[in-house]
Amino acid sequence: MAEYVRNLWYMAAWEEEVVDDARLPRTLLDEPLLIYRKEDGEYAMMANRCPHRLAPLHKGQRSGDTIACPYHGLEFNAAGQCTRNPFSGLIPPHARVKTYPAVGRYGAIWFWPGDADNADDSLIPDFSALDRPNPIVRGRTNFAANYEIISDNLLDLSHVEFIHPESFRTEGKIFGGQYEAEETTDGAIWSRWSMFNTVPPAWLENLPQDVRLDEWIDMRWHAPASMLLHIGFTAAGAPRAAAPVADMVNPHIITPETSSSSHYFFTRDPGEQSEKLANQVFEEEDRPMLEWIQQTMGDKDFWDWKPVILNVDASGIRARRRLMKLRRTEQANSEPLAAE
Repeated sequence: MAEYVRNLWYMAAWEEEVVDDARLPRTLLDEPLLIYRKEDGEYAMMANRCPHRLAPLHKGQRSGDTIACPYHGLEFNAAGQCTRNPFSGLIPPHARVKTYPAVGRYGAIWFWPGDADNADDSLIPDFSALDRPNPIVRGRTNFAANYEIISDNLLDLSHVEFIHPESFRTEGKIFGGQYEAEETTDGAIWSRWSMFNTVPPAWLENLPQDVRLDEWIDMRWHAPASMLLHIGFTAAGAPRAAAPVADMVNPHIITPETSSSSHYFFTRDPGEQSEKLANQVFEEEDRPMLEWIQQTMGDKDFWDWKPVILNVDASGIRARRRLMKLRRTEQANSEPLAAE
């Protein structure tokens, strides 16, 4: 499997998962990490292991912003520095815990696993669409699949005709639609589906029987795998700007847990019906397919399989190539200069 790109913002958790004095353990990018909210409201994020005997720090006691190891009582501040050794006044100079920049934004906690000096929070992708007053349920599930496999799935929404025929009920509209892959100046890659002169979907109620619509399903991707889904419609022939209601938007943000498992962050509307639909889509439909693909792929790189590429793969392939370029750049920047 390919190396992770480090100099990017990854989503670590929803802010509501880390409240009061909570100490949240979470494995991200193959690293057991600890997240907690400091007394000033900012977030601390560090390796979830004491440098003495590797005990998990989230099991220890917290006093203010200080975490005490549950095994021998070494205390560490939010910067990862050991501040107390209960057995001696001497603190070993290497008694430190690795820390990561962490920022709360759009109801989520983002972390930067690369060079901390480059952690510019203006580079966090724009998910301001989530800052809305109406009720929302923030969820997380785990897929036993690499994050790029999941990105492929989300950037190729033609699969809804085969994997989600009952849940999304597109009823063949995708086959008659137009597909476009687009890259924008903000670093985004878009997968756009436009369907014209369509019969209204079943979930749109109280419309005249003879009305026709133009519909769109757009997925926006930012590296490494932070995606935002836009679904909208307008009267057939009318421009998008004339849409009677704003686009429905949902985040699909994927963060690697390990090379073969991923955290999947999403939102949904409150209520039993919405929960039932989310469970059907994730647990019964997407999960089995993506985990089967992961089992087939194993540790072999995607490109080593020499996969067939279809036109509907354009956005997913661009995303994979973008990550390849970012990896090459990081590798080149990390290589020591040749001796003169």
